[in-house]
Amino acid sequence: MIESPIFTPVSIGPVTLRNRIIRSAAFENMAYGNRPSQDLYDYHVAVSRGGVGMTTLAYASVNRSGLSFDGQLWMREEIVPGLKRITDAVHAAGAKCSIQLGHCGNMTHRATCGCMPVGASAGFNLYSPTFVRGMKKAEIDALVEDFGHAVELAREAGFDCVEIHAGHGYLISQFLSPYTNHRRDEYGGTLQNRMRLMQRVIRRVMEAAGDDMGVIVKMNMHDGFRRGMQEEECLEVACELERLGVHALVLSAGFVSKAPMEVMRGAMPLRTMTHYMDMRQFWWLRALVRLFGRIMVPTVPYKEGYFLEDAKKFRAAVKLPLIYVGGMASRQKMEEVLTAGFEGIQMARALIRDTDFVNKLHSGETDRSECGHSNYCIGRMYSLEMKCNRCVADLPERLRREVKEAEKRWQ
Repeated sequence: MIESPIFTPVSIGPVTLRNRIIRSAAFENMAYGNRPSQDLYDYHVAVSRGGVGMTTLAYASVNRSGLSFDGQLWMREEIVPGLKRITDAVHAAGAKCSIQLGHCGNMTHRATCGCMPVGASAGFNLYSPTFVRGMKKAEIDALVEDFGHAVELAREAGFDCVEIHAGHGYLISQFLSPYTNHRRDEYGGTLQNRMRLMQRVIRRVMEAAGDDMGVIVKMNMHDGFRRGMQEEECLEVACELERLGVHALVLSAGFVSKAPMEVMRGAMPLRTMTHYMDMRQFWWLRALVRLFGRIMVPTVPYKEGYFLEDAKKFRAAVKLPLIYVGGMASRQKMEEVLTAGFEGIQMARALIRDTDFVNKLHSGETDRSECGHSNYCIGRMYSLEMKCNRCVADLPERLRREVKEAEKRWQ
């Protein structure tokens, strides 16, 4: 076995992980009908047996209006037994289990969320595309309670930690960012006002989590474009989250509805994305992506550890545990991250490519993921379950060419 700080225990609040590697909350699109499935169970159990310290079930909406896909979890009492089946199996494999809780805000459609999409302010979301209305104060009050109830359901389902999504242009991020928050009440204007929803949600989450659940918050270090949040304001958000008592932060960046590849880096595989779209339902979107995809979703260069230099500035500003996410592929880079003072490492694409990657890293069988960074898994996930191209036997030739071109570019 390889001796490395990667494979030493770490604590997130009251929860101790067997090592520093966490499967990040990358959307699996495996919660068919907004409930746990056998595919979701199989994947997270496989990753847990594969050696991670903790695995995170991705994006569970705290209410129906926060759903953006039919394959997302929707937290409600009836799905608790299915979630408990997953957490029991993850624990039996020696790992801890977390669930990401959030609300998509304006990134949905009436057919999915059951109402006109809501956000911090009224407007039009070109990337959905749909009209959006601003949330009323009574709806904000109800949302805060929904977050608390979702944490209580997560405890009932056996989760060790919850991860609150406050980044990437989802609802809390929409309130934080001046790009999407044009409110003139106490929730808009100054950063202190724009943080108000986040503050209320986190206080309620901490209350519901009690003293036996870890609370992690995923936040942006910047939105990734000129009119969004910049580093200076994001540093203030990190300091406020520390003051509110959260146990760890996941440091990310980007805005799904404006700068999506800032989150993931590389190129969006547009041929893959349009190939899997339902022609009967999304023919118009397929045509739009083919014509304007590279303008709508511009490429952002990929390199391993692409957020590290930004994240170091946050490491210098706060004392609470920080979890690094962003392009982790090799043991050498992971050790560099831990040496720089980060307590944990999140990854997804390497664990989509090979659920046993952590065990192989620990045994010395490999020191680098075989993921080629083509982002095929991301292009596919908008229509089907997230899967690596190397796990698809009947991949069409034109998609193989797209994958090959991308892998050659980012090696």
